[in-house]
Amino acid sequence: MADISTLAGLRVVIVGLGQEGTALAAYLTRHGFRVTVTDAQPAEKLGSIPATLAAAGASLVLGEHPLSLLDEVDLILVSPGVPLQIPFLEAARSRRIPLSTESRLFCYLCPALIVGISGSSGKTTTTTMLGKIMEASGRTTWVGGNIGRPLIEVVDQISPADVVVMELSSFQLEYFHARMNQGVKTEHPGLAALLASWSPPISAILNITPNHLDRHPSMKHYVRAKRAVIDYQGPEGVIVMGLDNDMTRTIGRQHRNKVRWFSLEAQMPNGASLARKDLVLLDQNSMPHFLAARQEVKLRGAHNLSNILAACLLAREAGASIEDMRSVITTFTGVPHRLEFVRERAGVNYFNDSVSTTPGRLIAALHSYNEPLVLLAGGRDKNLPWDDVTRLILHKVRTVILFGEATELIAKALDKARHEITQSQTVVQRAASLEEAVNMAAQVAQPGQVVLLSPGCASFDAFRSYAERGERFKELVRGLS
Repeated sequence: MADISTLAGLRVVIVGLGQEGTALAAYLTRHGFRVTVTDAQPAEKLGSIPATLAAAGASLVLGEHPLSLLDEVDLILVSPGVPLQIPFLEAARSRRIPLSTESRLFCYLCPALIVGISGSSGKTTTTTMLGKIMEASGRTTWVGGNIGRPLIEVVDQISPADVVVMELSSFQLEYFHARMNQGVKTEHPGLAALLASWSPPISAILNITPNHLDRHPSMKHYVRAKRAVIDYQGPEGVIVMGLDNDMTRTIGRQHRNKVRWFSLEAQMPNGASLARKDLVLLDQNSMPHFLAARQEVKLRGAHNLSNILAACLLAREAGASIEDMRSVITTFTGVPHRLEFVRERAGVNYFNDSVSTTPGRLIAALHSYNEPLVLLAGGRDKNLPWDDVTRLILHKVRTVILFGEATELIAKALDKARHEITQSQTVVQRAASLEEAVNMAAQVAQPGQVVLLSPGCASFDAFRSYAERGERFKELVRGLS
């Protein structure tokens, strides 16, 4: 923990007026910093935010990122939605100007225990569940990071006795590596501490599968970013890892710190597992301690059982009891846009899994249903392989309705898979939009079937976020007569 006064005197440029950038600007101006905010969007597309920040004392440069801003700056804070590859940031790095982000600054300032959670999938469900467990334990709990409001908004309200549960994406974790600022030299002690590598003392990588390769230059780069959540702990640090995932299993077995494994297939000392049909925590002698029967869990899918086990391991390390865990995991019904039940219509159940932005997430969704499926898939491809999921679609799905930019890419992958699975009766249809896809699904779905939006693609061809896409899907489904 450090005080914001340790960074006093720094001239700060904030790149990107997303949630994080806006919160940072408000926080730093409130604490007397000289702040300039730059965003590629013009003022008329940013609503009331520019006027509010200007009134608070921030300077704004909108519609461009002029390199002249680099002439008078000590620290650049980058919103996670802004790629490092933009010319402004490349120029900053070439000049050895320090870069950081809201989540790293929050961790530098936070006085409370921080539990960090990353992974290619399951982060939000696990983070939300852990937050509820810690609340049930009686601790004042703050949940944020890659979900909810930026935590910098509330850092001044957090006390040392509290606990913070942070979801951390690869875009945020890039800035937890000191190598981000390789070659930067500073005599400012506070800035040097902020730029140092850091990991939360209790942290998890749930799984690692190909993702965000439209932004990360390689899988190696993506994995390295994820590892920042565990690689810089102190000697007392504890990491929670998924044993059933090849990548996290390899990383965990090589790690120097204490590792707590969760698995649906194996039981490890001090881990968490599925024992027959019960979820259990294991002590150091591998003795099981009952958490819940599988049928007591409200969430669909084996992947959500893994999320529950991970949350319980993290909760145990943070001081919660089994009773606290049980009270949450037997009542928790999930997070919006994650296998979210929308409505029943004419004997057909509609589910929203808009968070599925990769083929791997789509695979997990398909494995969560035994009912006959009408699948809505598509959007903007993230340069990820489709071979495995298209084979599964041809095995499990009655009708797949494709929409968005990736329509023909997915259709070609399905055609290729059909050469192997010649007996498949899956019908492939194309829709011009999500609206048309919902209407087509309503026409073809039969009583007892499930209509599932699980796109397997990013939303940015038509929506600002997966959440906006999911909300639109729910609106369309609820509007069906």
